[in-house]
Amino acid sequence: MEGIGDITLETRLTRLLGIRYPIVQGGMAWVAEHRLAAAVSEAGGLGIIAAANAPAHVVREEIRQARALTEKPFGVNIMLLSPHAGEVAAMVAEEGVKVVTTGAGNPEKFMGLFKDAGILVIPVVASVALAKRVARYGADAVVAEGMESGGHIGELTTMALVPQVADAVDVPVIAAGGIGDGRGLAAALMLGASGVQMGTRFVVAKESIVHENYKARVLSAKDIDTVVTGRSHGHPVRALRNQLTREYARMEAEGKSFEELETLTLGGLRRAVLEGDTKDGTVMAGQIAGLVDKEQTCKEMIEEIAAQAAGMLEKRQWM
Repeated sequence: MEGIGDITLETRLTRLLGIRYPIVQGGMAWVAEHRLAAAVSEAGGLGIIAAANAPAHVVREEIRQARALTEKPFGVNIMLLSPHAGEVAAMVAEEGVKVVTTGAGNPEKFMGLFKDAGILVIPVVASVALAKRVARYGADAVVAEGMESGGHIGELTTMALVPQVADAVDVPVIAAGGIGDGRGLAAALMLGASGVQMGTRFVVAKESIVHENYKARVLSAKDIDTVVTGRSHGHPVRALRNQLTREYARMEAEGKSFEELETLTLGGLRRAVLEGDTKDGTVMAGQIAGLVDKEQTCKEMIEEIAAQAAGMLEKRQWM
């Protein structure tokens, strides 16, 4: 991209992925489908299609529809705990997808398949130990995701995690969690990252298929409106407070089993995203929700973030 003064946002990540801006869209289940991914890529970032729990034929159709909308690079996020992870991994190799991000596990068993297909592999990690392990097994970059993010989270904050991961591995690091504007991008670069991944900010993009009720809830959120449930069973999830999270917290405090709690939330994310049920659905959002106050196109959003970050870096506004 063109810099402001002598500052440019070209990084190891933009060179690796062949993108204009060091901005990656998060692989959010039910949200990150072909239209959003294509819009992000067209705007100069890296769009991601979320495979989630979908079977391979569904993800294949998403890939092909994205290709009909953009010739620019985009990726697929594979949730490794999905029962369809193996067949989706084989399919993305067949389809010639350029980038795969992975979550909910370690992608080691698929590394050979991905490498043989020339796919760039970018695992999401929540610890230095996992970052070092996946880098050793051939990861091309890592997403260091702090607990400020929406959805399933780890224990370390972005501020603490990113510089430690950047010091521990030689591959580009993508910072995630609590990042939603140019200040967050500039801060991530100063911490040693080569770019950022954002999820909540893209939920409210004009191209996002998310129900207007969900978008409105994110846009009206305050800084303290997210809550983490599931810590007692080792599966913490961050979402916006509502009747569902209150009931979950009550049941969790009573010592209900993981299976009982899972039954309570079954289908909750789909209901929120597609049906607009923000009362009894799971409204996943990161702590950055309190900063997100307008709906923009992906192009407007990405260009605004990049310009703000470049301006701050040029003026050394962090000093």
